Amino acid sequence: NDVAGKTAMEHRAWIEHMERPLVAISQMKKPVVAQLHGVAAANGMGLVAAADLAIAADNAKMGLTAINVGLNCVGPVIPVARSVGRKKALELLLYGELIKAPEALAMGLVNRVVPKDELEEAARAWAEDLARRSPVAVQIAKKGFYASEDLPYARQFDLMNEAFARLCTTHDAKEGVAAFFEKRPPRWEER
Repeated sequence: NDVAGKTAMEHRAWIEHMERPLVAISQMKKPVVAQLHGVAAANGMGLVAAADLAIAADNAKMGLTAINVGLNCVGPVIPVARSVGRKKALELLLYGELIKAPEALAMGLVNRVVPKDELEEAARAWAEDLARRSPVAVQIAKKGFYASEDLPYARQFDLMNEAFARLCTTHDAKEGVAAFFEKRPPRWEER
């Protein structure tokens, strides 16, 4: 019903609204961990691929399925292609098949696959482990990663080295090194 009777401009506004989260995730300070169970089709697959990290139940499936109804997933394929590469992304886009969690793991679409009855606990434990890291180091790492992603190879090093140099001046960097040498847990400072 969302596609019936709309102008091209209305369709564009509708799809841009649906795809806004795919871009927003990369701009968020904190990492986004996707937890996948059931089926993630079309924009759902794009959302999993756009997440910084993803964990899936062993029975989960995903696919860029819109081609099967005469449409396509040209927005969601963007984060998918960044995860799997051009050839596999085009195959997923043009054939619209659902892939199972183990194949998604092998392709790099998800980081981990766990038994479905352990998904919630495993995802929470993984997120809590990430939350124990230095908030400022995680934020700088994520921001640097996305900012450097499309730069030429040598320029990526320039940008990342600048980010690392800024990180070295923070309380958390000094605290982390001191805690390591003193063999104690670090006490991170929120920023």
